[in-house]
Amino acid sequence: MPAVDKLLLEEALQDSPQTRSLLSVFEEDAGTLTDYTNQLLQAMQRVYGAQNEMCLATQQLSRQLLAYEKQNFALGKGDEEVISTLHYFSNVVDKLNVLHTELAKQLADTMVLPIIQFREKDLTEVSTLKDLFGIASNEHDLSMAKYSRLPKKKENEKAKSEVVKEVAAARRKQHLSSLQYYCALNALQYRKRVAMMEPMIGFAHGQINFFKKGAEMFSQSMDSFLSSVTDMVQSIQVELEAEAEKMRVSQQELLSVDESVYTPDFDVSTPEANRNLIQKAGYLNLRNKTGLVTTTWERLYFFTQGGNLMCQPRGAVAGGLIQDLDNCSVMAVDCEDRRYCFQITTPNGKSGIILQAESKKENEEWICAINNISRQIYLTDNPEAVAIKLNQTALQAVTPITSFGKKQESPCPSQNLKSPETENDKVVPKAAVSIPEADQLIAPGTPIQFDIVLPASEFLDQNRVGRRTNPFGESEDETFPEAEDSLLQQMFIVRFLGSMAVKTDNTTEVIYEAMRQVLAARAIHNIFRMTESHLMVTSQTLRLIDPQTQVTRANFELTSVTQFAAHQENKRLVGFVVRMPESTGGESLSTYVFESNAEGEKICYAINLGKEIIEVQKDPEALAQLMLSIPLTSDGKYVLLNDQPDDNDGTSSGNRGTESEA
Repeated sequence: MPAVDKLLLEEALQDSPQTRSLLSVFEEDAGTLTDYTNQLLQAMQRVYGAQNEMCLATQQLSRQLLAYEKQNFALGKGDEEVISTLHYFSNVVDKLNVLHTELAKQLADTMVLPIIQFREKDLTEVSTLKDLFGIASNEHDLSMAKYSRLPKKKENEKAKSEVVKEVAAARRKQHLSSLQYYCALNALQYRKRVAMMEPMIGFAHGQINFFKKGAEMFSQSMDSFLSSVTDMVQSIQVELEAEAEKMRVSQQELLSVDESVYTPDFDVSTPEANRNLIQKAGYLNLRNKTGLVTTTWERLYFFTQGGNLMCQPRGAVAGGLIQDLDNCSVMAVDCEDRRYCFQITTPNGKSGIILQAESKKENEEWICAINNISRQIYLTDNPEAVAIKLNQTALQAVTPITSFGKKQESPCPSQNLKSPETENDKVVPKAAVSIPEADQLIAPGTPIQFDIVLPASEFLDQNRVGRRTNPFGESEDETFPEAEDSLLQQMFIVRFLGSMAVKTDNTTEVIYEAMRQVLAARAIHNIFRMTESHLMVTSQTLRLIDPQTQVTRANFELTSVTQFAAHQENKRLVGFVVRMPESTGGESLSTYVFESNAEGEKICYAINLGKEIIEVQKDPEALAQLMLSIPLTSDGKYVLLNDQPDDNDGTSSGNRGTESEA
């Protein structure tokens, strides 16, 4: 090895500037060596820490490989080979963990420990001797300064002797510390070379022993095993590539569809809605009330299950019941300036939930599906065929009927509920009459009005200017003071389907024909929106009241109602004919068609009872007999029966359930 630079011990006593300059070079070298040693120790400790982490990691890996068998995979079919392979690998990792533990111990003893000892012993010794040398040098300088200040004329031999002894002691101490310091710096030049190489020798020996033992342990037994595992992995990879190719082709086919698949409400003009659905699923926006006047909309997944409407939030395992659809009604509504909204109303007339579809087609299909389910078609043996048949029947109604010969000639049952003594011959014909043709009842091309006579807002603007309305829906109604004095007050929840002018009011067939044409027109033009109102039947008038503002939308004198009837098959449909005077001096006839929550028979019975009251009010004795024959409330008003009996004895079959008494 090349020669090592040294500090001359002979020059320690003289302590010349040249010696001090050379000493500073050795001190700078020692400081650099200290910094490097600290960095080298950090690197070696990192290697040792990584090796310890490797031991812990292999232990955790082995446990995790064994835990695969205990995992309850939802799709764990065919994992037996994987489980057995992972068990074998777990044993291999356990053996490797033993070798890693031995290697970590060797690195601690032969790599990290020597460098720590070099830093704590040699470098710390040099640093300590440097401090002692500096103290001794300072003491020597102070003693020499004291010696130099001795007076020249008056010499005190005793003081001089003490100062001389102090200088000699300080110089001897500086000489001793400098010799020790110089020797430590000279030895450091040799020790640093040993300290740098010895840890790496231990590191290399530890790694070689680790690899040797690993090769001896696994070289023979692992070859065949790894070969079989490799073959299995390659076969799985081949299957994966084949499946990936299939998925790529399928993806291209699915992405090559028309842009209308991604565009909501693509064909808004003529959407091809399926009206025969008996089950439906998809995302809808649900309206939730968050306060007195505030609402929020939440997008949820809805689906029908039997006669129930279910809702399932995203991420939920199963859905929950939102609405029982049996005997419910559904209609399109305008809600908060949003498109494609519809409302489901319960059989008792309470407003249910309001939902919003993303397109016109979805809106119509949901309404049709809920209508089909509400009829309980799903309970039949072949619900799809029944739904198709019912919708075909509705579409066939578009074809004009030229003869009513096949219809039953019996009058509306609701008009037979009167007693023979008070029967009105004009309202209920006594004998069967010949059924006229369709064009004799309603003129061809007669327009149909699908909205109510006047919306509540327009009625307020035109007839109640300056009147204050309670914002909570409670409103006084002084326009019709006769309601307080009326013997009959009965309220029904109805939805306006349409009205049209007719040519005659001599037969109830005109009402059936108007129902057919109104429903057919709604089916053709995809009109599902209906205006819900409260129909108030009194002994003087028929009033349509807005359920929110309590404003009267329309008012008909009961004496102007010349015909009324419920549909012969769908008892929820009801209509009546009104004779109104015109400004020209003539009279016009209009038929109004409604859908009710309860059977239309009850509405017809209420109208019939009101007309009877009008007739008997002319005869006090007849009025008294009528009041005795029909139950009254505590305030003297007539009580309608919940279900009308088959015969006309006027007996009650129970308390009313679906209508509310005004």
